[in-house]
Amino acid sequence: IVLTGGDDRLWKTWGFPDGNILMTGEGHTDWLSGCCFRPSGTQLVTSSGDTTVRIWDLSRRGCILTLRGHSRAVRACFWHSCGDFVASASMDATSKIWDVNSERCRYTLRGHKESVNSIEFLPFSSTALTSSADKTLSLWDVRTVSRL
Repeated sequence: IVLTGGDDRLWKTWGFPDGNILMTGEGHTDWLSGCCFRPSGTQLVTSSGDTTVRIWDLSRRGCILTLRGHSRAVRACFWHSCGDFVASASMDATSKIWDVNSERCRYTLRGHKESVNSIEFLPFSSTALTSSADKTLSLWDVRTVSRL
């Protein structure tokens, strides 16, 4: 299964080798910039130009949570290996760590001077890596919200 998102505001799962669309999700009001399966494979997260991050339940075939807090388009999203946290990177020059269980932003990572274009967690750690249009990479300890 492959997961995609695009300018049509939709995410799609594709089966291979046939390339058939298995499932489609709609709800964002602008382009999709990122999508990522939860490690368990039961949910996915998407990020969008509409400034939101959404959690989707595949068995319910719908959005179960919309996370709001960025002031500009969200460029990327990533799920932590434990499945309890989602990270987002935004054109507002911040990244956020979202607690999926409490449905709130746990931390806001500030330090880049321009758009944060990507974020991901290092596997099985509390370290996140961000890249920015300011031509820098940063490693963050998300427990202390500090750069490493």
